[in-house]
Amino acid sequence: MEFLTQLWLPIVVSGFAVFFLSALVWTVMPHHKKDWQGLPNEEAVLTTLRVNPPAPGQYALPFMFDPKLRDDPAMKERIARGPNAYFTVIPTGTPAMGPMMAKSLVYNLVVSLLVAYVTWHSLRAGAETSMVFRIAGTTAMMAYILAMVPESIWFGRPWRNLWMQVVDGVVYGLVTGAIFGWLWP
Repeated sequence: MEFLTQLWLPIVVSGFAVFFLSALVWTVMPHHKKDWQGLPNEEAVLTTLRVNPPAPGQYALPFMFDPKLRDDPAMKERIARGPNAYFTVIPTGTPAMGPMMAKSLVYNLVVSLLVAYVTWHSLRAGAETSMVFRIAGTTAMMAYILAMVPESIWFGRPWRNLWMQVVDGVVYGLVTGAIFGWLWP
């Protein structure tokens, strides 16, 4: 646990830096503006969902609880006819930004904590700034990017959206690496 006493400052500074940078990226920068689209028949879909509203959670259409159903001709027809979708239902009402932002900050701090752990056990105190930047930056990029890839592979997230998040993750990793390099003991 020595790494915590030695690296608490870069953990906190990089966690907060990426939190604020992420807020700017998602609110000011234009590259995520096309990540979400509305349905052409949105009101009809909403009206249908309001008749029997699903609880908050993740859903698949068409849904099959047993993978063996893929061989069922009726299920094959439903899949072929489409549309096929994965969607998330959130609680009704305006999302509570405070708790979501707090969770986001905690996530960034956890990433920075893990970056500190890997970098400390790779290099130790007194390491060259360039080495700290390389290890910390790469580890942060891995954390901010790689978890998103399965969303495009398995759940239909558009590849363009993934590549935009890769750009974000590279920037977050570079910032994290620079802060660790700057504040390294």
